[in-house]
Amino acid sequence: MGKPQNAPNGEAVSELEQAAQRAIEAAGGDAVTALLKALARNAELEHELALSRGAVSNGFSRGWHRTRPL
Repeated sequence: MGKPQNAPNGEAVSELEQAAQRAIEAAGGDAVTALLKALARNAELEHELALSRGAVSNGFSRGWHRTRPL
């Protein structure tokens, strides 16, 4: 990976790119550490979502949750 490049004239930097830059800065400039923290947080959120699937019926969530296999 090379140096970060500025967005071309007239193009805004996407929100995801800005969030990525903030995460890397928060990790002391280490992209690997930033990625590991993001993956760990994603795993936590997936766990919370799995818990909500068990607690909330498919009808109540208006089909947002996939139906559980029988």
